[in-house]
Amino acid sequence: MGLNTDFPDPTFLKAADGDWYAYGSNGNDKRIQVAKSTDFKTWTLLNIETLTTLSTWETDKDHWAPSVILRDDGKYVMYYSGEAKSDIGHHCIGTAISESPTGPFIPSNTPLSCRLKQGGSIDPSGFQDADGTRYVVFQVDGNSIGHGGDCNNGVEPLVSTPIMLQKLQADGVTPVGDAVQILDRDTADDDGPLVEAPSLLLHQGVYYLFYSTHCYTDKAYDLRWATASSIGGPYRKKNVRLLKTGQDGLTSPGSATVCGCGDRMLFHGFCNSAKTIRCMYVADVSLSGGDATIS
Repeated sequence: MGLNTDFPDPTFLKAADGDWYAYGSNGNDKRIQVAKSTDFKTWTLLNIETLTTLSTWETDKDHWAPSVILRDDGKYVMYYSGEAKSDIGHHCIGTAISESPTGPFIPSNTPLSCRLKQGGSIDPSGFQDADGTRYVVFQVDGNSIGHGGDCNNGVEPLVSTPIMLQKLQADGVTPVGDAVQILDRDTADDDGPLVEAPSLLLHQGVYYLFYSTHCYTDKAYDLRWATASSIGGPYRKKNVRLLKTGQDGLTSPGSATVCGCGDRMLFHGFCNSAKTIRCMYVADVSLSGGDATIS
């Protein structure tokens, strides 16, 4: 276990100072949480609010799934999900910039993606391709406009929850063209009500798209991956559970991030019997020829 406290949806980066920083959804009285490690094994939760101010489009609740990148100019860009004032209960993806990996991150008043008619945009994750082009992958929160049941999308007709790929300018915040769909839930693949929490990396010429299926409260919540030979796909689902309940004593593990180096992972799982606290876990990853294993 990396952090024995509520730290959902962990993402991470290696900062310019050589240390590792992890970011988590709202919790412990913070909008966006941050933790630090020098060795990627022992983590310390920092008593710092990274997002000290809000943009004009968002409310002060439910800040989810942050992802931070280090830009070429030495500044840090945070992607995060914030609740839209114009459509309570649904989210847009915001961007915020800081001189430091711990903030303060100053948010833009222009969201990167909303798609509110489709349920909203959540779970952003930054990615830089081999040629230096920047992207962000995210989920369209279709289950938020579902018809009830598991994660509000367990009753027919089930709503699409696609994973999208958005190309960006070098600043990491300005979109280039429209986002394209690269994955979606499929009953035939036993995805349950959704696919979510995408994390993209390139390793030895193969694009790996990690994602979770089912509802995060369900024991069926897991971690899977799909692969492609080009960033835009098509992505082929492996339909293998890389993480699942019962494995190494885990409960509902998922919402993982894998670093570009392809050998380190953070993910969350419930760590109390009431299933109200999602702790952060650390794993080593091995990638080869489109396959993935963890230890």
